[in-house]
Amino acid sequence: MDNYIDAHIHLDKYSDIDLEKMFHKLPFKLSLVTVSSDLNSCKRNLALAEIYPFVKPAFGFHPEQVLPNDHDISDLFSWIKIHTEQMAAIGEVGLPYYLRPKGSKIPGGYIELLEEFIKLAKKQDKPIVLHAIYDDAQIVCNLLEKHSIKKAHFHWFKGDTAAASRLISNGYYISFTPDIVYEKEIQGLVRDYPLDKLMAETDGPWEFEGPFKNKPTHPSMMAHSISALAELKQISFTSALKKLYDNTKSFYNID
Repeated sequence: MDNYIDAHIHLDKYSDIDLEKMFHKLPFKLSLVTVSSDLNSCKRNLALAEIYPFVKPAFGFHPEQVLPNDHDISDLFSWIKIHTEQMAAIGEVGLPYYLRPKGSKIPGGYIELLEEFIKLAKKQDKPIVLHAIYDDAQIVCNLLEKHSIKKAHFHWFKGDTAAASRLISNGYYISFTPDIVYEKEIQGLVRDYPLDKLMAETDGPWEFEGPFKNKPTHPSMMAHSISALAELKQISFTSALKKLYDNTKSFYNID
């Protein structure tokens, strides 16, 4: 039986019924890294990990939303510290690219909050899962380098050659979604990125276009996206699948 790891999914956004359907009679062995958006999201993801042992939770605050107040931030960090042993990583954290008008400056507070998460990841010796695309990636790299962070995962990364080159030189990982099947930008990026620093994800329940249009996002979609990767890298599907599995298993310390 093939082994898959979905390196980035929001399981907390699926209903219990949807999850039962998702995990019913899977034709492959599956593990998932489920990222969190706020404290309630962290708590649900932890509860899901206790039900499904192949679910590995990451705890953080998604940046594409209004910042919490100081009290809520304090509660979130306190909760994460209590549950450090149960988390696979800090995440999803990063900077708000889509929330702000294109070309505008990052609103106050977001960079500072991200730096606190980076320091926490460093202190707890955990990987960090990042939402940082295009020009924001360079800002995030500055922070990661400042704190000597080695295990960084830029999920669904998009960016120019300079940003990609900096990620590569630092040994950072990126992951691709099912849009690799139909997006030329992603195909070009992944073609040039080192295979040993790649992972596959779905970012579910985010929905996709192309052959996935109007279909609920499911980890099984990774088979299609990994096939696209194998073609881009000119290797066999089996080789691509195994390498992505090994990369993700090692990065997240998945049993």
